[in-house]
Amino acid sequence: MMTFYEMVQRNFHRAADVLGISDDFRVVLLRPRRQLIVSVPVRMDDGRYCVFEGYRVNHCVVRGPAKGGIRFHPSVTLDEVRALATLMTWKCAVLDLPFGGGKGGVAVDTKTLSTRELEALTRRYATEISILIGPDTDIPAPDMYTDERVMAWIMDTYSEHHGHQVLGVVTGKPISIGGSEGRLDATARGLVLALEAASRRLRIPLVDARVAVQGFGNAGRTVSHILAKEVGAKIVAVSDSQGGTYCAKGLDVSAVERQKDEEGTVLGAAGGDRITNEDLLGLDVDILIPAAMEHSITAENADRIRARVIAEAANGPTDIEADPILSHNGKIVIPDILASAGGVTVSYFEWVQNHQGLRWEPSEVKRRLKKKMEDAFTDVYEVARRNSGDMRLAAYVLAVSRVSEAYRIRGLYP
Repeated sequence: MMTFYEMVQRNFHRAADVLGISDDFRVVLLRPRRQLIVSVPVRMDDGRYCVFEGYRVNHCVVRGPAKGGIRFHPSVTLDEVRALATLMTWKCAVLDLPFGGGKGGVAVDTKTLSTRELEALTRRYATEISILIGPDTDIPAPDMYTDERVMAWIMDTYSEHHGHQVLGVVTGKPISIGGSEGRLDATARGLVLALEAASRRLRIPLVDARVAVQGFGNAGRTVSHILAKEVGAKIVAVSDSQGGTYCAKGLDVSAVERQKDEEGTVLGAAGGDRITNEDLLGLDVDILIPAAMEHSITAENADRIRARVIAEAANGPTDIEADPILSHNGKIVIPDILASAGGVTVSYFEWVQNHQGLRWEPSEVKRRLKKKMEDAFTDVYEVARRNSGDMRLAAYVLAVSRVSEAYRIRGLYP
């Protein structure tokens, strides 16, 4: 199987072929600007010392500071972080944000850590990567198994080192210390806005649309809630790492959320039939939302997918070998670098507010996010019309063209 990083590179080369970019300039566009590996020693509650490995990668800063999340997960590797940083470059460019791509992570199982150990790990990691991060150089945000509390610790650590408060060093902070309204549900709300834009363009009604959501973390859970409660779609299936639940008539999303909170899983929730994650992919639905990990949709299962629209909430959920199969079967894919860009967009809004000393009302954040997502969808859709309707290729063509143009205009130093 192709690695995640190889998949990101292959999608870049497809776009570069369309744009006629030379081989030597492709190396410039693909090679990460900086790659940092750090040791993160932590004194555990029982007195032992443990050393974890952490990473921070700046892929590209030609359009602005590096921007990207920090994830704490046992599977984190430099290769994964490098892939995610590259993906962030294209995601920011698709939304036309003045950022480049960055990403960070620590290989750790946070479920085994106490709160004190997690804080110690976070603060030491922030100290080690402080040679890269800063409000005008590289701005982290939450990602897998990190949250606004972790961002608060990073902001405080960085500020203590500099002797004054530096709010803009991270985004996704609590509102009480410079966070933005609308940040917690931004990724999910951005995906819903992309679906609404697709609905208008493709004449696919969202009211009563049957939706299956693979992954019930922050993005999957919130997008299920918004689609059911605000849009009027019918969530017929959801799943997490342990399995899922399915009801053809539609699930009670509130009941599913309660079970997730109380039992730690959605397996069999709300009286639905128990299903596996593979079962969910093959359900007869209108919209499929992969919101879990990479490599969910593969060449082996792509033919089983019956949904007309696939909106990617996760990063890299569809293997490159699966794309031609989906296209041949008439599936419409709203790719990750567009569909899941709501989070980085509202992170940008938070960064702007921090720099200007302002706080926007929730309605202002929603209005600006709506315009950004609709404009980006329109831009990608128009490029897709000129490239056989392939939305992923179109998104990459748009992103790579914007980044390469910035490189050409700025020139190469020295």
